[in-house]
Amino acid sequence: GWRKPGTPSALEPDAHTDFLIIGAGFSGLVIAERLASAGWRCVVADRRGHIGGNAHDRPDSAGVLIHPYGPHYFRTNSQRVVDYLSRFTGWHPVSYQIKSRTRGRYWSFPINLNTFEEFLGRESTSEEFAAWLEEKRIPIEKPANSEEVILSQVGRELYEKFFEGYTLKQWKRHPRDLDASVCGRIPIRTNRDDRYLTESFQALPDKGYTAMFENLLAATP
Repeated sequence: GWRKPGTPSALEPDAHTDFLIIGAGFSGLVIAERLASAGWRCVVADRRGHIGGNAHDRPDSAGVLIHPYGPHYFRTNSQRVVDYLSRFTGWHPVSYQIKSRTRGRYWSFPINLNTFEEFLGRESTSEEFAAWLEEKRIPIEKPANSEEVILSQVGRELYEKFFEGYTLKQWKRHPRDLDASVCGRIPIRTNRDDRYLTESFQALPDKGYTAMFENLLAATP
């Protein structure tokens, strides 16, 4: 069962509880369902007054389903994960595409051939873009931070256009103060693939994450 916080007994499992699970996000709820399906009795507790953790969604005042903790893009390369969650939700297929606004205009992002053509102001080819990157890259054998990893991939012009200002705006941290993995995970492509993500399965629960979590909990005696 799910126990909301705010009462003295909220975190007190009864004599018939086998597992007390702290946290009603993805991990906690899946663990509860898996244990319950094996015959164990579970109590899930969370300090928030809702399930779903940061993936929780809810209708706003206009009835539009929103993600109050920021957007959550569901994607996976595991068919086993898809099959499991499909027991509790249908899916709305999506392709996550974003634009970066800098220097007074929108740009294709992550960096790809379309971005390069926007940068040049003319048509180009993957071969020309690859050669341009090779010329602009700053050789850094072992990048120690996010600034170095991007400089080693695209050089200074594209680094300053798309990365330096973003991390300062988003986290008030300069790229050189962030681990190389933070910006290094963003793909750099010489083709026209402008998808932000590359996983084979990209979708959103058709009625939202919270509805999926409620169905998952309903399967947990």
